[in-house]
Amino acid sequence: MVERREAAAQPGDEQPVPALRVAAYAVVAVDGRVLLTQMSQNTPIPGQWALPGGGLDHGEAPIDAVVREVHEETGHVLRDVRLADVGSHRFTARSPAGRLEDFQSVQVIYTADVEKVLEPVVLDVGGSTSQAAWVALADLAKLPISEGTGRWLDQLL
Repeated sequence: MVERREAAAQPGDEQPVPALRVAAYAVVAVDGRVLLTQMSQNTPIPGQWALPGGGLDHGEAPIDAVVREVHEETGHVLRDVRLADVGSHRFTARSPAGRLEDFQSVQVIYTADVEKVLEPVVLDVGGSTSQAAWVALADLAKLPISEGTGRWLDQLL
């Protein structure tokens, strides 16, 4: 899945700096519910709900990143992690530091189960996640779901 959204530069305008981020996310569905995280004020989409996951650390394998990120953001331990798809999203926007970026996000998407269904708890406090929850599939339309998460859920559920 590739989505491309670009802002046209005007003469004399600030030129965006290329930026690339590779991240891994998990679609975890159990008993008609899906595990989601709410984006914090530290993100470009505060309040929106997204798949648990995040950026790879330098040298980290995507599967290791998704296991780590889901644990940090929800307190859950993944099992039976399976590669589902890889996508890309490109746009021009300001980074949290204020720099204009030509940003490309590469998303490695996994499906997985959890060792045990728990009440989600954010362990990495102060990061990109303000809260986590199991959301009934029937209730997804009631939440502000991020655009990318909506596409992945439509495709994989």
